Amino acid sequence: MLCSQGLERARDAPQPLHPRRPWAPLSDAEWNAVAPFVARETGGPGRPLRDPRGRLDAMLRNTLADRPWRDLPPENGKPDTVSRLFHRWAHAGLCMRLLEALAAPDAPAPLRAMEYWLCRLARRALWTLRRARRGLAEIVRIKRLGLLTALPQYSFAFYEPDLSELLQRVIARVLSRIPEEWPPPGTLTTLGRLLAFAGGRPVWSKRLAPP
Repeated sequence: MLCSQGLERARDAPQPLHPRRPWAPLSDAEWNAVAPFVARETGGPGRPLRDPRGRLDAMLRNTLADRPWRDLPPENGKPDTVSRLFHRWAHAGLCMRLLEALAAPDAPAPLRAMEYWLCRLARRALWTLRRARRGLAEIVRIKRLGLLTALPQYSFAFYEPDLSELLQRVIARVLSRIPEEWPPPGTLTTLGRLLAFAGGRPVWSKRLAPP
């Protein structure tokens, strides 16, 4: 009973999420704050990327509207072009580097102003990485950064590595004392439920996505 009540309280607990901010074109100060990170992904060999600021603006606009790439307005460029670039940046880790910069104590004010936008962009990147069977390490890093709006689901629905490791140690200690010392009835069941909870949901659901 106590275990069930504890899990329900964890699910119902308020999440420290960022307030919504509607899309608007990047200001000069905001672009200057993110431009060095974008430049790192566009400075390799080959043709230079045309209008990286406009491409990032398009990604943000489409992501904040929660629309598929095909619905991108014509003035923001070809949907396939923007989509390919976003996937490339997602796999290169651009969104995670932006989140880490955002979480730094000395993050500049224009970058902090983009907090909701960058979290939503990172959330979309995680869905991209999931299709490539990646993303677990990024989820753990995001939770430790405290930027929970960037998660594809509320925090309780994902793997809790610290809690999982603690519970595994507790279970191993309880089992090592059997048969000399048997645990109280229901102890192993409760520990097993907690371990399953710490393991997170096996299937992601957009119904559990933060606003």
